[in-house]
Amino acid sequence: MSEHTCFHCGDDCNKTVIKFDQKTFCCNGCKTVFEIFSTHDLSCYYDLQSAPGAIPEEIQGKYDYLDTPAIAEKLIEFNDGNTQIITLYIPHMHCSSCIWILENLHKLQPAITASQVNFPKKTVRITFNSDGISLKTLVSLLNSIGYEPYISLDDYTSGKTQINRSLIYKLGISGFAFGNVMFLSFPEYFEVSEYWLEQYKNIFRWLMFAFSLPVVFYAAQDYFISAYKGLRSKILNIDIPIALGILVLFLRSTTEIIFDWGTGFFDSLTGLVFFLLLGKFFQQKTYSFLSFERDYKSYFPIAVTRIATTKQNKKRKEENIQVYDIEKGDRLLIRNGELIPVDAILIEGDAQIDYSFVTGESESVTKQSGDTLFAGGRQLYGAIEIEVLKSVEQSYLTQLWSNDVFNKDKTASFTNLTDTISKYFTITILCIAILATSFWLFVDPSKAAQVFTAVLIIACPCALALARPFALGNILRIFGKTKFYLKNADVIERLALVDTMIFDKTGTITTTITNKVTYEGMELTPEEESLLKNTLRASNHPLSRTLYDILAEHDILTLDEYHEHIGKGIEGKLEEDTIKIGSANFVGNDINSEITNTSVHISTNKQYKGRYVFHNQYRKGVKKVFDQLSKNYQLAILSGDNEGEKEYLKKLLPENTSLLFDQKPDDKLNYIKSLQQHNQNVIMVGDGLNDAGALAQSDVGIAVSENVNVFSPACDAILDASKFDSISSYLDVSKKAITIIKSSFALSFLYNIIGLYFAVTGQLSPVIAAILMPLSSISIVAYVTVLTNWSGRKLKSKQ
Repeated sequence: MSEHTCFHCGDDCNKTVIKFDQKTFCCNGCKTVFEIFSTHDLSCYYDLQSAPGAIPEEIQGKYDYLDTPAIAEKLIEFNDGNTQIITLYIPHMHCSSCIWILENLHKLQPAITASQVNFPKKTVRITFNSDGISLKTLVSLLNSIGYEPYISLDDYTSGKTQINRSLIYKLGISGFAFGNVMFLSFPEYFEVSEYWLEQYKNIFRWLMFAFSLPVVFYAAQDYFISAYKGLRSKILNIDIPIALGILVLFLRSTTEIIFDWGTGFFDSLTGLVFFLLLGKFFQQKTYSFLSFERDYKSYFPIAVTRIATTKQNKKRKEENIQVYDIEKGDRLLIRNGELIPVDAILIEGDAQIDYSFVTGESESVTKQSGDTLFAGGRQLYGAIEIEVLKSVEQSYLTQLWSNDVFNKDKTASFTNLTDTISKYFTITILCIAILATSFWLFVDPSKAAQVFTAVLIIACPCALALARPFALGNILRIFGKTKFYLKNADVIERLALVDTMIFDKTGTITTTITNKVTYEGMELTPEEESLLKNTLRASNHPLSRTLYDILAEHDILTLDEYHEHIGKGIEGKLEEDTIKIGSANFVGNDINSEITNTSVHISTNKQYKGRYVFHNQYRKGVKKVFDQLSKNYQLAILSGDNEGEKEYLKKLLPENTSLLFDQKPDDKLNYIKSLQQHNQNVIMVGDGLNDAGALAQSDVGIAVSENVNVFSPACDAILDASKFDSISSYLDVSKKAITIIKSSFALSFLYNIIGLYFAVTGQLSPVIAAILMPLSSISIVAYVTVLTNWSGRKLKSKQ
């Protein structure tokens, strides 16, 4: 068992959050459940409910906005005055232990009557009595036990989406009809001459007609609608020959049973629609627990604290308002860790702002009173007071989303392989039908109508239409099992066509979990290192925490003096020894350095000692990935960071890789647009909201995420960061999938040629149609399924 293996559930979690009794746990749920079931002591569980109505001190005021009725009303799904129901997103839900804790909330708080977990979506649906517990207290309770809900502006503005189950209904109806029609057709296939079968033959035929009605007029209606829209737009899509084939099958079969000429082709008709819908259902496999359409509203808070001054006594008071109610001139309180929702001027407090959310720059910036702050920055520690310059709709971050690229529908502008071929296929089949009919008008006019309908029936491109959805649907499944999640099947085709790949740096080819830290300068004595370790212990700055974790263990000492200077550094004193930790100027080092990497400088007793330099930790296999990609793709790095690691990247990456730094979101978007104007197909691989414009502009936008359930900007695909070294393999499989589809088209055309022989010569019978059409469909499905599984075998072997 490794140091990162959860002691309770056994998961290998490299983001371990709990250490207890010298054991590692991946979440609060595992820790609590382990204690209960290993010791049979419920005290650890009951500790959680020691004050079920109280709000922990560390989150006092954090959820005050939930007491605002207008905000709470938007979040609550059901409210009859006493009973309320709300669904909350819990990103830290990890395993079965978490489910157990969250579904037993009623034991923590009697006012909670029920809680139901949807683990794939990481949500919990809670029913509670509003007289016994408020929404704010409920959310605070979840926070206090380690399951803080994620509530964003997007939850407030978006309505509840209805699940569309029409395809499932249509598939069920067509499948039911197909099975019954096949049974009713057996006597006709084998020409059974028993008296009772002959006597009830007409009843069987009319029953088949009845079963086919809902198939044609309900289950197949989307094909008729699509064909009509295609003709109206002067586009010959694949649905035109399909709709024509279905219509001709139905009309000819109906005519045959009305005039008692035969049994018709109802079995082929219902089977065709069933297989087509089955292929569509298989292709439409999506990952409902992921979001491919997030924008800034998914990460903005619902409400903010406004500081108002009363007219009577000029006293200042705090009030919670909706983000959209913020007006120019308002004074806002931004607490530690909160996001700045609007462009503003800093009035009070020392601000240390992390703009990586917007710009991609990993290093935070220090701001003083009077400086301008932009929406999307996160205050790292301490509270600040700001004065609003612009409303939410007018802020810099919101304007990024006003670009036309976010309204562009990539699917609408993309013509897939099937539709490309269908144009020529449709014209060819219509020409064959007209020529064959013309021939029989001169030879035997009685067969002309039969031949015309027979050609349209047998040439219906069912196998052609099934190849792509089953092949790509299977690739979607394989990719999903190997942690590469695609928005839809069209993305696979677009992946196969790209020739240029653009990568963000921070968080994409580097990992956000660990940093490589090196020390440059005079060696610290054990006493100095102990003082450094104990001074860092009191600081909450991200660099301080990282440095603290990598230093050797030392005895815990109580400092005589400790001061933290926001934006500059920290200093401590123990007996006669003093230490300063922070920027070069703060510690007294005035020597210019060529190194532009993030550094923490150290001086002891007013003597400069050296600096700890923070280097980005690049993902495993980065060099190998880029070496593989450079053989087939033009590569580039677009980063919002400075050029601190440019020389290192030049050595790490292939020579032909373009390196561009200090790139703003608009710069990235425009760079990709310029490539596309030169007919290049571009993949953008990024990780943050600052990459959203570039991801939307690119032909395929791939978001790399350390946790696919927590963060992903608007994109076409989400790649689990642990699979970054498999990018080249995913692209290879996409190309192989297109080759498989093309070969299946050739096989489908072979079936059509054989069938057309019977149709053109006037020999098409229900038996031949019943054999050829299902045989072609089933064999094509088996063919593409086997080959796509074979092509994805390397991906599955890496799981």
